Amino acid sequence: MSLRLKCSIFAVLSLTFIPSAGADTVANQSLVQQKQVNWQERPDFGKYFQQAGVKGTFLLYDLKKNQYLVYNAKRANTRYVPASTFKIFNSLVALDTGVVKDENEIIKWDGVKRVIPQWNQNHTMKTAIKVSAVWFYQELARRIGEKRMQKYINLTNYGNRDIGGGIDKFWLQGDLGITPKEQIDFLVKLHNNNLPFSPRAIAIVKNIIIAEKTEDYVLRGKTGLQSQVGWYVGYIERDGNTYFFATQLDVIKEQDIKARLEITRSILKNMGLLPKTP
Repeated sequence: MSLRLKCSIFAVLSLTFIPSAGADTVANQSLVQQKQVNWQERPDFGKYFQQAGVKGTFLLYDLKKNQYLVYNAKRANTRYVPASTFKIFNSLVALDTGVVKDENEIIKWDGVKRVIPQWNQNHTMKTAIKVSAVWFYQELARRIGEKRMQKYINLTNYGNRDIGGGIDKFWLQGDLGITPKEQIDFLVKLHNNNLPFSPRAIAIVKNIIIAEKTEDYVLRGKTGLQSQVGWYVGYIERDGNTYFFATQLDVIKEQDIKARLEITRSILKNMGLLPKTP
């Protein structure tokens, strides 16, 4: 998606955002717990945020070492609205409940023209997640319904488990909140097939969130943007190991939108997890 289109999203979704209630408590409790695990501060990651002129956090988890590398640990344990990163979870529930039969089932566009041209057409789950078509996933959520959605939210222990604010917008501007650390916890369970969803649903979702695939590595991920909250979460499989990441930052200016991926990729390149551009 072009920067112009991403900027259009920013214009539509720019609303005042307040972190969810109890966010500081979550952060403080988690920081105490993390003293007991392999949790390493990386202030040097901060230069990438400073170069982009944004405030945020980056968290990397090395599965084999059971080690976390973090810039801005308090923020990594503060809850924010998940925005379109929730499409990963929404896809799993939709497949498991059968509201769509597979990632290729077409849902017809409702005819409402939205500011993102790629949204204004029929979509499948596979195409909708690539362009982050909000209307498609709102329709999935309505088909799932509050009762079933809450059931899976509870079973998965997703964020603060609060779907208040409307079945088709609780992850956008409702009451659901999740920390970057909790994002990684969820992705680790996805990678390990340790979620309350069928193996088929998990396999399909893993496939549709692949962003890059080479002989050396596979990168899976999903961006999110809502109000002043920007996300990029995912994981890289390479060299017999898996590395999970979560970037969360404030989106104040239109140019901050692209910083989500730029900062993440710069750190991952610096860590040797992605190839450096010649």
